[in-house]
Amino acid sequence: MSNQDICLAMLRDSDRDRYLACLLSPADKRGDLAALYAFNAELARVRDLVHEPLPGEVRMQYWRDLLEGSAHGSTQANPVGAALLSAIEAHRLPRQTLVDMVDARIFDLYDDPMETRTSLEGYAGETASALIQLASLVLSAEEAAKSAESAGHAGVAQAIAGMLLLMPLHRHRGQLYIPLEILSATGLDRDSFLAGKDKARISAAIEAFAGLGRDHLARARAVALPPAVVPAFLPATLAGPVLMKAQKVGASVFEQSLQPPQWRRQLSMTLALMRRKI
Repeated sequence: MSNQDICLAMLRDSDRDRYLACLLSPADKRGDLAALYAFNAELARVRDLVHEPLPGEVRMQYWRDLLEGSAHGSTQANPVGAALLSAIEAHRLPRQTLVDMVDARIFDLYDDPMETRTSLEGYAGETASALIQLASLVLSAEEAAKSAESAGHAGVAQAIAGMLLLMPLHRHRGQLYIPLEILSATGLDRDSFLAGKDKARISAAIEAFAGLGRDHLARARAVALPPAVVPAFLPATLAGPVLMKAQKVGASVFEQSLQPPQWRRQLSMTLALMRRKI
């Protein structure tokens, strides 16, 4: 089994939506897309693997060293790392963008709140948006530049949808991704939001947060995508239903799942590919 096959198998278990996006991509691009997505999955799960920030920072430093050419030990011992380096070389992917992705994920290791909408958009830009743009480069370096702005907006929408999906877990941990300025506008602070008692104000904050995601999604959809890069945007097509449901259920996001069933998500991505738009 090749390193790329291992990445694809990992995605099947850890990130089914991006796994399906790989399968809906051109066959000759799947392996390198899987490497990118598996790398992202590795970063996203660091908080789940550690109990303290310091061990998490050590794991992040491993990826930073790998990308900067000072990896410890044999790269081939890590299939995801080896496949990622291969994809970087094959498509001349900007290493600094990947390093910035690692650095942005340091935020996940701590319980500091997201202060402003600008800081949220910056975080999403260096994580979800960057991943879409890197995937676009893999699919078509010539067309990727034309979709950069759409990637930026789609990534923010996707990131917010993901934060809403994970809100019960984040609340349990004491993590807060809704910007404090949104909470303040609804009469809440970090502690009162996490306490979950003021349902009316919490619902207003959730509605505003999801509304921000919907605004970015609308901006992403406003410009037609080059057909060659549409597969890079397929996971972002799933943000819409999550954002709409969050606005509908409000504070109940703490108790009920916002995630559509797997078959519906697969159908949504397939139709988006056929229509060549998100």
